[in-house]
Amino acid sequence: MTGRVLAAGLRQRHLAMIALGGAIGAGLFVGSGVGIAAAGPGILVSYALAGILTWLVMRMLGEMSAARPVTGSFAEHARRAFGPWAGLLAGWMYWALLVVSVAAEAIAAARIMTGWVPGLPAWAWVALFMAVFTASNLVGVRHFGELEFWFAGLKIAAICGFLALGAAVVAGLVPGAPSPGAAYLTGEGGFLPHGWHGVAVGVVAAVFAFGGLETVTIAAAECGDPVRAVRAGVRAVLWRVSVFYLGSVAVIVTLVPWHAPGVVEGPYAAVMERIGVAGAADLMRAVVLVALLSAMNANIYGSSRMLYALVGRGDAPRVLGRLRRTGVPYAAVLASAAFGFVSVVLSLVWPHHVFPFLLNSIGAAILLVWALIAASHLRLHGPSPRAVAALASIGGVLVFMLGDSASRIQILTTGAWAAVLLCWAWLRSGRRPEPAAG
Repeated sequence: MTGRVLAAGLRQRHLAMIALGGAIGAGLFVGSGVGIAAAGPGILVSYALAGILTWLVMRMLGEMSAARPVTGSFAEHARRAFGPWAGLLAGWMYWALLVVSVAAEAIAAARIMTGWVPGLPAWAWVALFMAVFTASNLVGVRHFGELEFWFAGLKIAAICGFLALGAAVVAGLVPGAPSPGAAYLTGEGGFLPHGWHGVAVGVVAAVFAFGGLETVTIAAAECGDPVRAVRAGVRAVLWRVSVFYLGSVAVIVTLVPWHAPGVVEGPYAAVMERIGVAGAADLMRAVVLVALLSAMNANIYGSSRMLYALVGRGDAPRVLGRLRRTGVPYAAVLASAAFGFVSVVLSLVWPHHVFPFLLNSIGAAILLVWALIAASHLRLHGPSPRAVAALASIGGVLVFMLGDSASRIQILTTGAWAAVLLCWAWLRSGRRPEPAAG
């Protein structure tokens, strides 16, 4: 690594948008349909429970990051709390989660574009998207922050419009639009058509949808006033995401039967079609496309900064720590984007084998990262009801996933990936001294 440091080019208004850009993507616009199919209207309980867990984790992460705002965020907190192995585990797990997410978002965005422009193959769209957002992340961080601010802003405007229209229909203020009242909440098999098991499945889906908010504390290291940025950013992100997720899901299950055709594939489009909005399918595809591209942009950023932090602690090759004169870690950006592109190629060559394995291998990664955050807070800040509650909740979700045939493979493959990282950390500990903390 060079003697230069990351540029402090982000502003407060950029910070929350970067986190929202990473968190509000396919997990909300597409993944929520899977949760609704599993839990029915009870998905509201699932999202509320997942939201409480997210709030607990993010508050603890915010406190630790405000006390020590560094590149790498929770990976550095885990290192301070438990030693090098914890920092390596948290950092590489989160990096893998983000770069595989970039690949998944690129694939989903390419599928939308091939439906509109069938002349170009999916790989060409993926190459275009990866090139554009790699370039976005290679310019000065302030330019990246400005692009993501407006990108995420378009997505948020679309969600707000959806919420306003849905509320108007529920209130009977839209002439010609059906207003079923509470009929779909209780009259289609009850509020919990699949019982509490369905709610638990919905919690798993919701937890993974909330993943990505942690980027707010990673980006804070590149703000002029990182302590203030972390505190304000965490508060803003938490309430906005809660409103967007819970509000959107409430509109969906109120206006459309939870088992209606099309809900799993596109719950937002199903609502727009039920209301009678002209061109609803294409309109929602455009919104989903913006959400996917924004998430790609933010996740390339987050993965590159985490990789740069791993280099700084000696947990990644030093060559990946090179900086441009503008303070951008260009080598980490290129490496993160390259892995995402390779993942896409693997998905096109072996669609039923390699890429599903990658998705499963990071399926429980966010839960492992959250557990390390809560345990680090407990170790660094002393006994805390929030930390205990968060760890108990995460443990409950992991136990449920292990007992659920559909989720078990994610626990096992993520566990295998974690075991490999821990072996690597153990081997490294005997070979060379730990680098000084930065």
